[in-house]
Parts: sequence; C-alpha cells; structure tokens
Amino acid sequence: MTKKLDILRIAVAQLNPTVGDIAGNLAKAREARADAARQGADLVLYTELFLAGYPPEDLVLKPAFLKACEKAAQDFAADTADGGPGVIIGTPLKRKSGTHNSIVFADGGKIIAERYKLDLPNYGEFDEKRVFQAGPEIQGPVNFRGVRIGVPICEDIWGDVGICETLAESGAEILLVPNGSPYYRAKIDVRHQVVIRQVIECGLPIIYANQLGGQDELIFDGASFAIGADKTLAFQMSQFEDAVDVSTWNRQGDHWVCSEGPMSKIPEREEADYRACMLGLRDYVNKNGFKNVVLGLSGGIDSAICAALAVDALGEERLRAVMMPYRYTSKDSLKDAEDCARALGCRYDIVPIFEPVEGFLHALTQLFEGTKEGITEENLQSRARGTILMAISNKFGSMVVTTGNKSEMSVGYATLYGDMNGGFNPIKDLYKMQVYALSRWRNSHVPPGALGPLGEVIPKNIIDKAPSAELRENQTDQDSLPPYPVLDDILECLVENEMGVDDIVARGHDRATVTRVEHLLYIAEYKRRQAAPGVKITRKNFGRDRRYPITNRFRDRG
Repeated sequence: MTKKLDILRIAVAQLNPTVGDIAGNLAKAREARADAARQGADLVLYTELFLAGYPPEDLVLKPAFLKACEKAAQDFAADTADGGPGVIIGTPLKRKSGTHNSIVFADGGKIIAERYKLDLPNYGEFDEKRVFQAGPEIQGPVNFRGVRIGVPICEDIWGDVGICETLAESGAEILLVPNGSPYYRAKIDVRHQVVIRQVIECGLPIIYANQLGGQDELIFDGASFAIGADKTLAFQMSQFEDAVDVSTWNRQGDHWVCSEGPMSKIPEREEADYRACMLGLRDYVNKNGFKNVVLGLSGGIDSAICAALAVDALGEERLRAVMMPYRYTSKDSLKDAEDCARALGCRYDIVPIFEPVEGFLHALTQLFEGTKEGITEENLQSRARGTILMAISNKFGSMVVTTGNKSEMSVGYATLYGDMNGGFNPIKDLYKMQVYALSRWRNSHVPPGALGPLGEVIPKNIIDKAPSAELRENQTDQDSLPPYPVLDDILECLVENEMGVDDIVARGHDRATVTRVEHLLYIAEYKRRQAAPGVKITRKNFGRDRRYPITNRFRDRG
C-alpha cells in the first residue's frame, strides 16, 4: 500500500516552448525537471501541449508530428526512473477515440496516466475543434504517491461544464491545471476569477500553470498562480518571465494548504502592455531566425516606440533605423528621428527618396495627364519608402518592423505596399492614445529584461507635436481623421464591444462622425487582410479575434 504524503512539493515550469521544436521543447522540460529536483520538488507541472508548443494549429493533422510528440513524451516519462520528480506534461495524442489535446502523467520511469481535454474552445483566437476531438468522458483523479490529483486542461475550468466538481466528487484532493492562456489587458484578473469560481464549486485548491512566450500574434504571459481551498491567493509567479518555482503543500486533515510559494508583483497596465509587445517582437524575430531588424524612423511617435521596443527586445546592435526624407519632411522630423536613434544607440541611416519618387512621377506623367494631384501621388512616397526597406531586408536579411497602430489600421490610414510593408508589427493592437501612454511610460521606466538604455528614449518633441504622415505641405492626421481621443473611443466601441451606432452616439459622439468611422472600418478590411501579423493586446485584435468579410454592404443605420 502506498504511504500517503503529508507534504507535497509541486514545481510549476513556466517556460517558453516553440511550436514544432519538439526536441528543443523536450530539452527545456528536462532542464526544468533537473532544476525542480534541486529545489526538492516531488512533481513538476508543465503547460498545455508543451512538447508540441501551443497552439500547434494544423500541425496536429500531420501523423509524423503526432508520432514525434508521443515519442518525446515516452522518452521524458522514462527519465522519471531516476527517482526524481514525477511530471505532468502536455502533448497531442492520437487514440482510437480521436486526436486529443492531452497530458501524460509520468512517475517511476513510466506513464501512469493520460488525460484528455474535454471542453475544446472554439471562439476568439481558439479553434481547437478544427484539429482535436474532445475526450470521451471525464476521467478520475490520478494516484500520485498516495495523493489523488485531478488534471483538467485549460478550457475544462473556464466553462460551466462541472469538470472540477466531478473530479472532487470522484476523490480528487487537489487540481493541477496546465494552460495556454494568451495575454490581453487585465487577463490575470479574469483568470483569478475563473479559478476562484471553480474553487467555490469543488472545494479544492487549484494550481494554474500558464505558458510563456510569443507565438505569432499571441503572447503567453505566464503569471501562473494557485488559489487555495479558502479562496485566497496561495502563490503568484512572475509575468513575462521564465520560471521554475516550487510551492509546498501540507496535508491538514482532508485538505491541502500551501505553506510556501512565490508571491511576485504583477506589472501595472502600461508596463504589462509594453512588456507584452517587447516579448512578442523578441520571440517572433528569434524563433523565426532573423539576425536583426530594420524600420523606417520618421520622427513620429509610432516608429519611435517601435524602435524603442526593438532595442529593448533585441539590443541596439540588432536594429537599423532608416530616415527617408522627401520635400515635405520637416526639419523637426529630421532632428527628432536622429535624436531618437542617438538615445537608443542604434544604427541610423538617411536615404533620401526624392529621386525615386520623382522617377515614379515622371514615368506616370503621360498616364496621369489631365488629372488632379492628390492621394495617389502622396502614396508614391510611402511606397518608395516601403520598397527601400524591403530592399534593405533582402540585401542584409533584416526583418522589416511595421509601425502602424490600431487606430490607423482600423480606418485604413495606411498605404498598402508602403508603410504596411514588413514582417511583424509590435504595436498593431495598440490604439494611438495607448501608443502615447506607453511612450511616456517607457521614458520613465526600463522594463525587466530590456536591453535598451535608461532615460528618455523617445524625444519629448515627438510626443508633444501633432502627428503627421508628412505627405503634403503642413499636413496633420487630424486633417483626415477625428481627434485621436474621439476616434479611439469610437473604434473601441465598434471593434472591442460591437456596439451599435445609436449606443455610441449616446456616449456623446457626433452621429455623422460615428457612421463615417464605421464605414471606414468596414472598407479597410481588405487592407488588414494583407497586413503583417502583430502582438495581440486587446480582447479583440484584427485577424484571430475579429473576422469580418471583405465584401460587406452592412451599415448600422438603426
């Protein structure tokens, strides 16, 4: 008969896997287990689908991928023959009942249990029903060294399907939950409330292990935690940082109580958003094998914050900033761009675009004869800049960082094959006023893990001056758009909250302005479909979360 433990030391491995890098993910898992063993852990909990990387999307449809993942799980299970910690690790498994989002529970050199995810999410950024089948039934707790442990997987605790309560009724003493929960603003509070609700339902402590790292648009922020049976926070791990932390649980009668564990401070709003953008850019560049990046530094706020993010994420030596002036580029912009590059310490080049733009105009003279000069000619400037950046990218292997914010992407205030060129956009899901807020925050703070310098890295004049694309004389953004505080509020109502025009007008907005912004939002869909991916910050980003048809005649007219 197995002797019951009275003390259980559980390590949470909050790590940064890479989708498809099964060997690399297994190596990370082994290193974390060795670390946990040194800390005296009995059991190590990894995150959802860790061996595959999350989300693996249609990779799961490849038999060779599934076979490699299962082989890695078996090899890792064999490692536990050394008498060290047991492991709970996520992997896809193909069984007679289908292909499942699963965990393997291993101890003593073998797999002692498998568990399959039951509640497959199919909303927002998730579409697991496309590639997985739900587990056939709720499987009971696993007996680990005399402790009965329930292992629901991520969405299994988010819905109201009673999985946690059923596990408690079948004898579970504690629940360990592997998760792949992407970041959006204030998501930690949401997770805490979800877990507290389940603790109230089942009466058991719940440990919530969350993945870390960037995967295309998604950012996994870690911030793993536990809620005790008394509904209080038992421990809180750091956000945006790798960690292998051990918590100590003591048996007190029929209950387990956490007596020791980390209690990390969680970043406030601006810091969290900035660090999410930084992590997303770093992982996209590094995981896709780019040695460095290049961006157009215009002297405006968007390119300045993108430059700061690039230096913070990658280091000054990996950013090349290029100013591409034309006849409408102001002296202020030239100075501001140079001051920004100098403050960041990155390489700074000036490539004038007068000759290529004039060349385009000359080539088109006959075709354009008799027409009025306007947006077409303005866009030639942007497209010349885009071509130059892509040429630098091709020549030196640098990824182009795109610098358009969500306000611009929403209403189409961006040029296809011009300033929309690039591989990744760290501020794609930040509205203009959020860009200003994060710029001010960065000038006063250096986030943990940042490689950039202390002090003001975005010159004050860039923050204070009126934003302008500088495509014609004395142009400002507000010539074409409502003031950004007004525009951003209308867009947040339309995009994040799906509010009707009448409800937005009731907030105090002009009806004609609201209907115009709604129209611009719809007709810019074709541009967004061709835009670079970018970091998800809000509840509803363009791409994964908000999927509207390009051809769309609906307008809300009450």
